[in-house]
Amino acid sequence: MSKPSVSPQTRRNWLIDAGLFISAVVAALSGIYFLYFPVSGFRGGRNPKYGIQILFERETWDDLHTWGGVAMIVIALIHLALHWPWVVNMTRRTFKELTGQCGCMNSRGRWNLILNLVVGLSGLLTAISGVYFLFVPGGRGVADPMLLFSRTTWDLVHTWAGVTMIAAAGIHFAIHWRWAINVTSKIVKSLAGTVSPAAVQSKSSTNI
Repeated sequence: MSKPSVSPQTRRNWLIDAGLFISAVVAALSGIYFLYFPVSGFRGGRNPKYGIQILFERETWDDLHTWGGVAMIVIALIHLALHWPWVVNMTRRTFKELTGQCGCMNSRGRWNLILNLVVGLSGLLTAISGVYFLFVPGGRGVADPMLLFSRTTWDLVHTWAGVTMIAAAGIHFAIHWRWAINVTSKIVKSLAGTVSPAAVQSKSSTNI
């Protein structure tokens, strides 16, 4: 029985996509935590959610959100660099489509294009605002540096761009989940096939 054939390029893309997916899930889940628990501390009894702990301490959720987001940005940049020719080609096709120079996309193609644009733009805004919070200190007694916007505006941009990205990415995954499952199945089977039964039997006999 032959093992599923997976090209090195497909395996590389899958590994990058898997890393992007995992880091995005970590950043998204921790982001949802902060969406429902936006403030910390007792605040003189004005924080009704004070003392509630879900799985981890607030500081751990903060670390997960920060470094999950950093990992997602780095992997997304690698993904973008590896697929740059495709990005350039799609940008040209999009421009021609929007200006009426080309009717080269069907309705499904246009829908995917809109979805990809929403994911890309919201992801970019989330990343830029996330980098702002990574390098610009905050907290009580710290002056707002007013880099383009106030810290409150950056917070709103980060929050709702993140919510939009999560929703659009969820729809994107739902549309392409059959492809993801199919490729993942082939990858797992190909990795399992790298250790042959004969090799396992040989190794077992040497350990007796």
